[in-house]
Amino acid sequence: MGGTLAELKLGIFVPQGWRMDLADVADPVEKFETMSRCALEAEKAGFDAIWVYDHFHTVPTPQLEATFECWTSMAALARDTSTIGLGQMVTSNGYRQPSLLAKMASCVDVMSHGRLILGIGAGWYQHEYEAYGYGYPETPERLRMLREALQVIKAMWTEEQATFDGRYYHLRGAINEPKPVQKPHPPIWIGGGGEKVTLKLVAQYGDACNFNADVETVRHKLDVLRAHCETVGRDYDSVLKSIELYTILGNKREVDRVVADTARRTGQDEGFIRSWHPRAGDAEHIAQVIGEYAAAGIGYFIVNVPNAFEGGVISRFAQEVFPRLGL
Repeated sequence: MGGTLAELKLGIFVPQGWRMDLADVADPVEKFETMSRCALEAEKAGFDAIWVYDHFHTVPTPQLEATFECWTSMAALARDTSTIGLGQMVTSNGYRQPSLLAKMASCVDVMSHGRLILGIGAGWYQHEYEAYGYGYPETPERLRMLREALQVIKAMWTEEQATFDGRYYHLRGAINEPKPVQKPHPPIWIGGGGEKVTLKLVAQYGDACNFNADVETVRHKLDVLRAHCETVGRDYDSVLKSIELYTILGNKREVDRVVADTARRTGQDEGFIRSWHPRAGDAEHIAQVIGEYAAAGIGYFIVNVPNAFEGGVISRFAQEVFPRLGL
């Protein structure tokens, strides 16, 4: 069962460039300042956390357009903001050694005075991997690497001198100081809905899972997660269940305007853009959608609105949708 609406938490993606959401801002410095401004707007509006992606090339096709790197952005936003959480949805395990990632995350947690959420997954954007010279093994191997990485990260966060001898990663008395501020460590969110491996990793190592799917699929995935939790002796209720909510807030005319503008920036047709943000509508509609997911068991929503860079959009979402959720 899901929690009551009043218990829900909502985070929001800030414009980062990955979805061509900064393409209309010419100056790269102003692009980042737009990102930072949206983070502060989200903090003031009462969102639980700001979120960024971990990608180097734009989607749906790689373009010569700015995409701000995930973890340097985390460090910058840690200092630009003061109270809001900081998350990635999700860090690609293949882009950094997990020991280095654990070190970086520890430092960001200290810089933010304990506001970091570590989102992590096996990675999927093959074009990006190959363009940057990373190996792109088959999915089963990437998942085996993720399993080891989760163990490495926890060891780096909790042991004075971490030692690990795996198939892919090896530590020999690694010292990671400063340790994270949060104890026993920052929450680990594992992205993906793979039923045999990924959700089992959530049950074993994760503090939260994350999906991007319709309500019926989410219900099924949560049943699978529950079974994995029972198998490994984990309290199912101790895992936070989250979903990415791609939406556009507004009446039909407003939605049509944002769809057309997003299509122009991305070079895609409007039908594709609507498929990217299938839950568009006014505040009542969005609150209803959130309620349906909450009833299925979701407790945390990471909102993506493609026109957040316009200014005032994030605040409006909070002002119109939050009261309908009892927040």
